[in-house]
Amino acid sequence: MAIESDKLRERLDRATARLDPPYAVVDLTAFDANSVALADRAAGKPVRLASKSVRSRELISRALARPGWQGVMAFTVPEAIWLVRAGVSDDVLVAYPSADRAALAELGADPMLAAAITLMIDGTGQLDLIDAVTAPGQRAELRLCLDLDASWRPLRGVHVGVRRSPVHSARAAGTLAAAVAGRPGFRLVGLMSYEAQIAGLGDAPPGKTLLAGAIRLAQRLSYRELLARRGAAVAAVREHADLEFVNGGGTGSVAATSADPAVTEVTAGSGLYGPTLFDAYRAWRPTPAAFFACSVVRRPTPELATVLGGGWIASGPAADSRLPRPWLPAGLKLVGTEGAGEVQTPLSGAAAAELRVGDRVWFRHAKAGELCERVNELHLVEGDAVVATVLTYRGEGRAFL
Repeated sequence: MAIESDKLRERLDRATARLDPPYAVVDLTAFDANSVALADRAAGKPVRLASKSVRSRELISRALARPGWQGVMAFTVPEAIWLVRAGVSDDVLVAYPSADRAALAELGADPMLAAAITLMIDGTGQLDLIDAVTAPGQRAELRLCLDLDASWRPLRGVHVGVRRSPVHSARAAGTLAAAVAGRPGFRLVGLMSYEAQIAGLGDAPPGKTLLAGAIRLAQRLSYRELLARRGAAVAAVREHADLEFVNGGGTGSVAATSADPAVTEVTAGSGLYGPTLFDAYRAWRPTPAAFFACSVVRRPTPELATVLGGGWIASGPAADSRLPRPWLPAGLKLVGTEGAGEVQTPLSGAAAAELRVGDRVWFRHAKAGELCERVNELHLVEGDAVVATVLTYRGEGRAFL
């Protein structure tokens, strides 16, 4: 492992020798291997690409060109409109409800956009807002997807999973589907359920054997419950709508979710970059493909090396799991009293003593696409050379959230 790490570091250093940190790279060999592996794990069901986990049009298109990948899951309506107009995809599902009045009005005024973009809803309030923005009889028919809450509620007052849709039961899904069917200007074409407690929670946290066992048990029981409830919800919704797709899962549950007979497609994105949050999974771990580099600028003690920058913190609960990880050279760690700093990050560990001013330290981000909010470009590496440089959303002047 140490030899492989040394070779990777040498290869990345050679490829980017003329660049000055901070910068980010994507190893195309690893990226492409991850895209193939995710499609294989979907076992023949299409994989919809989660754009928030990639945030670069060029790399989104690269993944979509691979067999098994089909369509985009965007995170805002303006982003979906941009991706469609740019020709990235003509099948974009917006993963979250929107209150962006201008974007909704633009969508309703353009039949081409309305045919390519599907909006997410979990209540009639979202329909009321859309109707207030543009009258049903004066707009294109809008495609809708119902968000079914996939959290596990084994006991009254116990909620395992994320807080998303209020639609939890098959009965509630059927009721909402009936309400949509009675509203002109809308067509319900999809159902989505994201089982975050399975797809987004590693079942092998290092050094936490008891917690790992508890997570695995909860995931097994949660999956069993969701299998029955999602199937019942799909049946209830189909009584009122001709569904084109049933979407589920994420990188951490592609194989399990695709095995659900009610699901017609799965979503993945983070697995293309392989961030550190996915190091804690047993079933499949993506090959790390995205890195960022910082320069050593000072040596405060013989045992410490300090890099400029490095504080690229991920969203979510304020915990160590959201910190970037110094990756290469191997054996570095953050200093507990300072962590990853806004303008400087001191590093300790055996490798720190060997670093000199001007050396690069390679980090991995905790999450996937959030790395792209820190840089304008991604340098694409094959072997020991940068073969292309592509823009991130930020580099194209697009900040959607």
